[in-house]
Amino acid sequence: MGSVAKKGLQKYLLQLQHHPLRTKAITAAVLSGISDTVSQKLSGIPRLQLRRILLKMLFGFAYLGPFGHYMYILLDKIFKGKRDSKTVAKKVVLEQLTSSPCNNLLFMIYYGVVVEGRPWMHVKTRIKKEYPKVQLTAWTFWPVVGWINHQYVPLQFRVIFNSLIAFCWGIFLNLRARSMALPKSK
Repeated sequence: MGSVAKKGLQKYLLQLQHHPLRTKAITAAVLSGISDTVSQKLSGIPRLQLRRILLKMLFGFAYLGPFGHYMYILLDKIFKGKRDSKTVAKKVVLEQLTSSPCNNLLFMIYYGVVVEGRPWMHVKTRIKKEYPKVQLTAWTFWPVVGWINHQYVPLQFRVIFNSLIAFCWGIFLNLRARSMALPKSK
């Protein structure tokens, strides 16, 4: 690893140690922004929509980073930091039955109402149609990520690991949302 990268990583880890919530929120924001930038390019948008990128970064900063920070702390308190297979399975099941459905629903609402500026009734219709598919897809992907995260990743790195994986998941959700977009009402 080059000396610049090594110094950058050391500074990041120091920030993570001294300011964990802030560092995780900023990390989630940056990765959300990069994820949306990639999504826009992959979906053929000729000119980057900066407002959309900033709103996605706001979601990462204000919700994803802090929510993950406190959720992983709470799960470790509930299960006393254990990492045996039975406990990890319980953590994954609890996470998938509580935070996963809420996170996906909240993202779809935020994306439709705030990012796209669509009327609530249109967003509600789209969610009724698309949410079950999104959640079922999440349940085929995220339990494996959750298992790896709870089994092998130290607590202070779980949000970051999750944010890196969410980078790809965000691209999937963005592309699905774009492909299912209803025409804006005038």
